[in-house]
Amino acid sequence: MTVRPRKQLHLAALPYAGEGSGADWAGSRVRSQIEFAPFERLARTAERGLFDFLLLADELRLREHRGRIHDLDVAGRPEPVTVLAALAAVTERIGLAATADATFNEPYELACRLATLDHLSGGRAAWNVATSQDVCTGGNFRRGDSLGVLDRVGRHERAAESVETARELWDSWTPDGVARPFAHRGRHFDIAGEFGVPRPPQGHPVVIQAGDSPADREFAASAADVVLARHRTPEAGREFYADVKGRLARYGRAPEDLRILPGATFVLGDTAAEAQERAFEMRRQQISPQLALHALERIWGTDLSSYDPDGPLPDIDPVTGPEREGPPDLTDLTGPTSPIGPIGLADPTALAEEWRALSRAKGLSIRGTVIEASGRQSFIGTPEAVAVELDEFVRTGAADGFVLVPHPAPDGLGEFVDRVVPLLQERGVYRTEYTGTKLRSHLGLPHPVWKG
Repeated sequence: MTVRPRKQLHLAALPYAGEGSGADWAGSRVRSQIEFAPFERLARTAERGLFDFLLLADELRLREHRGRIHDLDVAGRPEPVTVLAALAAVTERIGLAATADATFNEPYELACRLATLDHLSGGRAAWNVATSQDVCTGGNFRRGDSLGVLDRVGRHERAAESVETARELWDSWTPDGVARPFAHRGRHFDIAGEFGVPRPPQGHPVVIQAGDSPADREFAASAADVVLARHRTPEAGREFYADVKGRLARYGRAPEDLRILPGATFVLGDTAAEAQERAFEMRRQQISPQLALHALERIWGTDLSSYDPDGPLPDIDPVTGPEREGPPDLTDLTGPTSPIGPIGLADPTALAEEWRALSRAKGLSIRGTVIEASGRQSFIGTPEAVAVELDEFVRTGAADGFVLVPHPAPDGLGEFVDRVVPLLQERGVYRTEYTGTKLRSHLGLPHPVWKG
């Protein structure tokens, strides 16, 4: 009888993911989220754990709330491609994934930066395609046009055309190093000339995308190599996994052409009870009373500072008219890196009622409700139990692996690498060494066919 090999697990690391996770940096021994040393330690740790890639988020504008910069979190992040270029010099195998916004950046410039990172790293670059929507961020990029107020459909169209254009630019050089003229004419971009960087070692750097809406799923199926998801249960993960993988065929792609990696946290303990106690304390550190009220105000669209974070949710309805403060569309507050979590609706009134129902069902205060609603998939338990649960998620078709957010950031990843990775290797579901030098080989993705 032929023994089928166990499905292998993919792992990546993300040092910060939305408001609240910055508290991890503030609570660690790291003095600054800007200095290079913590990023180097994290990259070396993830590489020691044979992770596929390290992902860095971007920040195009300091967070604002009700017209003011709020300091409930660490403020300011370094530009990711620059940091990853430096990390390329001190690492050898781990993939280097940069978040870069397709709403406000131009594809030619993005293609240049990512192709250069791919050359510097010997084929380890990836582009996490973000689609920022808020008008505040748009203020940093105002050019007299409508950027910053594109609706959700428009942002996805621009992102899809950005990826398409970047791939055309990467293919404008032949594989044997000859530059050729290119021209792209589309709805958002009309450019022509010659691309300034030879074809990247991977052909195309890996493209990553996040989101759970129907448009996000379609974009992932058509253009992404990796999808960042956010699901708290295996059932929700399996529904997403089957749906997105099922869409690939209409684009001539196979299920193996796309990896689905939910964001996840982990909390370990020598006993299950110790792990649960650590997890509770971690969430209390991340969701302060002020941050809980802030999350609520983004839904209700009005000042709730008079409310007690340890008291019940407001009995008033959210403001939905012109008097509303904050974003009118909540869809983007419910993505994989948001503080609000997977209870995602574009209607503030419906979302408020969801939260009231959650509060009533579990007897939760404002802060308790935010803590409960904002939790991403968490693996809490002994190293043995966490290894079993991770394997079960992948084996049953709920994911291809995970993007782990360590606590505290960035040094908390070492505990996972030292205590869980060896157990995954013993189960035969995780690599014991890198078998390739490029990120595409880590992920088991095909090398793009040149379409010059």
